[in-house]
Formats: sequence, structure tokens, C-alpha cells
Amino acid sequence: MDKANLRQRILRSRAELSEETLKKSSAAVRELLLDQPWVQMAGLVACYWSFGSEPSTHGLIFALWKHGTTVILPVQRADGDLDWAVYDGPDSLAPGPLGIMEPVDTRRGVDTIRTAGLVLVPALAVDRSTGVRLGRGRGFYDRALARVGPNVPTVALLHDGELVDGVPAEPHDQRVRFSALPAGIIELVQM
Repeated sequence: MDKANLRQRILRSRAELSEETLKKSSAAVRELLLDQPWVQMAGLVACYWSFGSEPSTHGLIFALWKHGTTVILPVQRADGDLDWAVYDGPDSLAPGPLGIMEPVDTRRGVDTIRTAGLVLVPALAVDRSTGVRLGRGRGFYDRALARVGPNVPTVALLHDGELVDGVPAEPHDQRVRFSALPAGIIELVQM
């Protein structure tokens, strides 16, 4: 299956998820991540503000922030890259160009992701054997992940059924090392 068809299939499946299923799935992923020592010890976490039927990151971000972790969130740039700014609580966000909430704090630059001890990224699907991540097709996160160091855990947040066999890969596609699903955290690529 090509990327466009796989993307459409996953988006259709997500559209059929009930509000209750979305909440339970997101809560399970959040709790699994918060229980991991490598998440608890990450001083700086790069995350994203979820929207629509994505596994919700809102509670996760808030919990990390309340725990004292510095959380940076992406700010979309006109050139298709991601800048980063610090999350400083729920009142520190405003809608960005695509309607997704972004921090209003000072922009830290595209290379700020290099300093993260943990990177959490959105995905529609991830290939279980290679860690190839299927995004929405604009390449924002492939560009950002290319800057992440080789020993930094990169984690795609997924719903059940989105860890699949055979995500098509292109030369620019960046792999993730883990997938976090309601059923557990799966290591995909050895660190």
C-alpha cells in the first residue's frame, strides 16, 4: 500500500473511534509514558500539542510540566520547518497557522530539538520492524527528527492497530525508536 492510501485508511479508522475510546487510549499512553524512568529523567522533552483524533498529549504535557520537566512544543514556520518554544502552562498557548495550539514564548530555533532528552512525535502509523513513521505528508517531523541525536529516545504515540507491517519508506523518512500504544511501549529500533 502506498503512503497516501495508508494515510487515508488510518484517518478513516481514527474517525470511527468513539470519544470514550479516544480518552481511554490517550490516558493509557500517558500513564505508560509517565511510568518510564527514562521519561521521568528527561529534563527537556520535545512534544507536540495533539489535535483531532490523535492520541491526546494535553494531559501528558501538563503532567510533565507540573513534575518540573521543561517541555518544548513546535511552532510552525513558513518554510515548512519547526521552531520550538517552551510550554509554560495552559495559558501559554495560542492557535497557530493551522489552528493547532502553539506556545507564545520566545522562539528558540529549529536546532533546539537537539537538546531534548526525549522526543515525542505524532504519527498515523509506524512500521513495527523498521520504525518508519507515517506522518501527514508535509515532512515537518522528518526535518525535525533529522536533528535529534542518535541516543535520544524518539517515541511515536499511536492508537491500537496503528503499529503495522510495511510502511513505505522514502530517503527523507526518519525512523522512531519506540511506539507508545495503549497496550504498551514497543522498542522498534535498538539504541
